[in-house]
Amino acid sequence: MADTSEPDVCITEFTDPGCPFAYSAEPFRRRLNWLYGGHLGWRTAMVGLAATTEEYLEKGYTAETMAKSGRQLAERYGMPIDARPKPYVAATVPACRAVIAARLHAPECERLVLRRLRVRHFSGELLDAPATIAAAARDAGVDPDDLARWAQGDDVTAALEADMARAREPIPAARVLDAKLANWSGGRRYTCPSYEIVRQSDGVRIAVPGFQPFPVYDVILANLVPGLRRHEPPGSVEEVLEWTATPLATREVAVVCDISHEDARERLGRVADEQHVGFDGFWSLAV
Repeated sequence: MADTSEPDVCITEFTDPGCPFAYSAEPFRRRLNWLYGGHLGWRTAMVGLAATTEEYLEKGYTAETMAKSGRQLAERYGMPIDARPKPYVAATVPACRAVIAARLHAPECERLVLRRLRVRHFSGELLDAPATIAAAARDAGVDPDDLARWAQGDDVTAALEADMARAREPIPAARVLDAKLANWSGGRRYTCPSYEIVRQSDGVRIAVPGFQPFPVYDVILANLVPGLRRHEPPGSVEEVLEWTATPLATREVAVVCDISHEDARERLGRVADEQHVGFDGFWSLAV
């Protein structure tokens, strides 16, 4: 699918590598990309859920409660999660810094760094461990030493502070849906994933706070840019794996193809290899 030179719509995604809801919403983001291709432009804004383990503990989140929550979300939304308790609840800000470092110094790799951090985190690795971040960098084609050096830069610190400040200033439309926001010491903030969707032609901005079902995004874009041509669903699961060029969860393929989870697993099992995680896994085309 050919991209247009300039997107008609820009979506700022307020997210965090450690958020299971943002991870669970990835099938919807991929389907939007399939439907609209280059008509959509994406930007990330790191929410920075926790700078230290202690921040999570003060809010009552332990390794056991996080594991239980992960299992429940995997069952509800279908994304693979290793639900065994980890040694501790990992901070997310070091991974946020890594994503921003890629954004500033290797922008073509930003989204892949974010993806690989998520996959490793929800496969059971500790998100704030240097070894996890280094491995995610290698997965994304970035030199780990370069990423580590970039992540300590003043430019990354400034960009992270700007992202976190913006996430903590939801636009008025988002505040109407207060249940989709979260508390912080200064008031209310966006939860992950939240979208701010802007029509480029006139600057109309729509807030979509918090995790939403796919039809919400679908209806908003259909009304915001009704003239855009939508692509038909892919003809095969192989087409989806070739399109992304990265391993995908069964649910991601199912949502993009608009088929059931069970049907997607059956089709994937014929043509792809699975890396098992939790109750499901990630698929790559068989070689």
